[in-house]
Amino acid sequence: MKDRLVTSGYEHLLRPILFRTFGGDPEAIHDAMIRLLGACASTPLARLARCVVGRPTDPVTIAGVRFPGRVGLAAGMDKDGVAARMWSWLGFGFAELGTVTAHPQPGNPTPRLFRLKRSGGLINRMGFNNHGVQALADRLDCWGVTRGSGFLGVPLGISIGKTKNVPLDQAIPDYLESLATIHRQADYIAVNVSSPNTPGLRDLQSKKEISALVGALVDRAAELDPVPLPIFVKIAPDVTDQGLDELVEAVCSAGASGLIATNTTLARTGLALSDRRFAMEAGGLSGAPLSRRARQVVARVTQSGLPVIASGGIMTVADAQAMFDLGAVAVQVFSGFIYSGPGLVAAINHRTSR
Repeated sequence: MKDRLVTSGYEHLLRPILFRTFGGDPEAIHDAMIRLLGACASTPLARLARCVVGRPTDPVTIAGVRFPGRVGLAAGMDKDGVAARMWSWLGFGFAELGTVTAHPQPGNPTPRLFRLKRSGGLINRMGFNNHGVQALADRLDCWGVTRGSGFLGVPLGISIGKTKNVPLDQAIPDYLESLATIHRQADYIAVNVSSPNTPGLRDLQSKKEISALVGALVDRAAELDPVPLPIFVKIAPDVTDQGLDELVEAVCSAGASGLIATNTTLARTGLALSDRRFAMEAGGLSGAPLSRRARQVVARVTQSGLPVIASGGIMTVADAQAMFDLGAVAVQVFSGFIYSGPGLVAAINHRTSR
């Protein structure tokens, strides 16, 4: 009952106000909210949020990492870790920061984020805008965050991607630089080779390329720590079934610890009539229009035996339950959090079964 009240309050009172601030600019609103959440983390408002939302109720261990709950924050929400101290107070069982790159970069030109309200979706072409992996490592270091410390109340995944101006044939050293910089603070690494917003990035999902990249990261992780950092691979929903099978086989052979399925899609199916004007916008589509394809991908890749964290189109408790029923060990939310707020996290925590 409480989670329904939280969701209703957010959807009918807070969200309409938020969506109108900054002239309705989704990116400006997003950035302001992340800064506000970061500022609230050290105030009594954080404890108040915990009282309202509650705690995760279903711990799970994935690749040796203990998650206090199975609902996590997806990458892209808090790229530079500004609000990292707040996510546990909002009911999350883990948070994935990033995507960060080895070198700072501004991302693609604005506007680059579009809200499809009738469809319950978002289109973004952010392009890995971030202050660089070193800035994230420094921020977490200032807070005393180290791998396994649980200092922030939840484990942190760090999503790493390729710097845009680094040629594809130099992608491996670029990813390795990010790994070496952040390995002391990360509880797991998410390898982002599936964003549609960095030219050529998805080419790294080919069997040969992904095998070499994941193998290099796994080997380097073993060199950096006697207990190697788990390496997860985030995959695109637009890969064919045959391509998925080849990709999963390659990452398994290369020693990956798990999969995150899925990233955003280039497809434009499932848009409401009033949102079809956005169909020509470049970028990845997330939210409700992605739900069906994300389930298909999760159903296929859970057959690999690797743990799968489901991400994509999780807008309701039923969406999360469907992913658990398909064999996902955890779920991540992004668009669902924007549209329904922390009440969605609380509802999934308390109203799903594994």
